[in-house]
Amino acid sequence: MESIGVVVNPIAGMGGRVGLKGTDGKLEEARRRGAEPRAPERARVALRSLHRRAPAITVYTAAGVMGERAARDAGYEPTVVYDPATVREDDAADPARPGDPANAETTAADTRRAVRALLEHDVELILFVGGDGTAVDVADVLEDATTAEAEGGAATPRDAAETPMLGVPAGVKIYSSVFGVTPADAGRIAAEFDRVEPREVNDIDEDAYREGKVQTELRAIVPVPVAPDLQSGKQVSSGSVDSLATGFAREVEPGRTYVFGPGSTVGAIEAELGIDASPLGVDVWRAGEDDTDAADQRGEILARDAAESDILEVLEDPVTIVVSPIGGQGFLFGRGNHQISPPVIRQADEIAVVASDEKLDGIDSLHVDTDDEDLDEQLRGWLQVRTGRFTTRMVPVS
Repeated sequence: MESIGVVVNPIAGMGGRVGLKGTDGKLEEARRRGAEPRAPERARVALRSLHRRAPAITVYTAAGVMGERAARDAGYEPTVVYDPATVREDDAADPARPGDPANAETTAADTRRAVRALLEHDVELILFVGGDGTAVDVADVLEDATTAEAEGGAATPRDAAETPMLGVPAGVKIYSSVFGVTPADAGRIAAEFDRVEPREVNDIDEDAYREGKVQTELRAIVPVPVAPDLQSGKQVSSGSVDSLATGFAREVEPGRTYVFGPGSTVGAIEAELGIDASPLGVDVWRAGEDDTDAADQRGEILARDAAESDILEVLEDPVTIVVSPIGGQGFLFGRGNHQISPPVIRQADEIAVVASDEKLDGIDSLHVDTDDEDLDEQLRGWLQVRTGRFTTRMVPVS
C-alpha cells in the first residue's frame, strides 16, 4: 500500500468517563462535567504503530486535530486535503492563533467532507478514529460517492465502493465489526493487510441507550481489511444467569465495596441483592456488615449510574469490580464502561468476571482497552470466569 487517508473525530468518546454513554448531542454537557478528549491520543497510538511498519507511506488527512497533528507526532509529513476552518464563517478559533482548526468545533459534516476529499486523492484505505457514529459517516460517504458515479456525477480516481475502511476505536459504544481491537492493532492492520472482506457497520439510538435500551440498526456493509485483531460485532448472548446471580449474591463479603458494570448479566446479580440497578450504567454498592438475608440490610447503594468521578469519590477498600464481557466481542474494559477507568481499576483488589457458558462459547478470548498500556498488560493472561452457582471457566485475556 502506498497511500492512506486518515480522519479523526476529535470529540469521539468524550461522554464515556463522565457517564453520558455517548457524545452525540451531549458535547457541551460532557465538557461541563469535565470530559477530556481521548480520540487524538488514540489516533497518535494508531499512527505510531503504522509508522513503525510503513514509514514511507503517503498520508493524506484533515487539518489539525482531525488528523494532521497525530500524523506529524507519529513521524509523517502528511498532505492536508481538508481544513474545517476554511468552510466555516463563524469559526471559533483562538484570536491568538487564527485559523487553527484545533479551536474550531468539528461536526459529522466535517468528517464527511474530509472523507470526500480523501477519496479524490485515490487513497487505498480510509483509517478513521471514532465510534459507530463516525463509522456510519465514513460508510455513507463511500456509498454516496459510488451512487454519484453511477448516476454520472463527479468520479473519484478509485471506485469508492472498493475503498476499504478501518476504525481506530475511540467511541463510547462500538458495536460495528470494522474496528481494530486496540488503536495499535488498527495501525498494524493498516500497514500489513493484503485483502478485504465485507463487514457490518451498526449504530444505536444513543437517547434510548441512555434510558437502558439497546436498539441497534445495520447501517452498511463495507470492505474491511482481513486480520485476526479485528473486533467482532456485538452479539446478544443467551443462557440463564439465575444460578450464577444466586451464587454470587450468597458470597458477597460484608463491608466490601462492589462496582457493578453495565449489562444484563451483572444486572441479574444486582437484582438478587435487591439493588435498583441502572440497566446500562455503573453502580457502586457496599455490602452490609452483618450476614442477614434481608434485602434492606444487606448493603447500601453509594452511587447509581455513576461517572468516573462519582465512583472514585465513594470507593472504600476493599473493592471488587464486577463485569461481564460483551457478547461476541469479549471486551471486559474499554467498550461501554469507560467510567470504570484505570484509576478505578487500580483501586480494586479483585475483578470478578461473570458470564453464562453460552456467552463464553461465542468468545475466543477476552480483551481490554483501557487507554493505559501498562494496565492492559497487567490484566492480560488467564482469568477465571464465573459461569454458574459453583462453576467457573479459565479464559485467556489477550
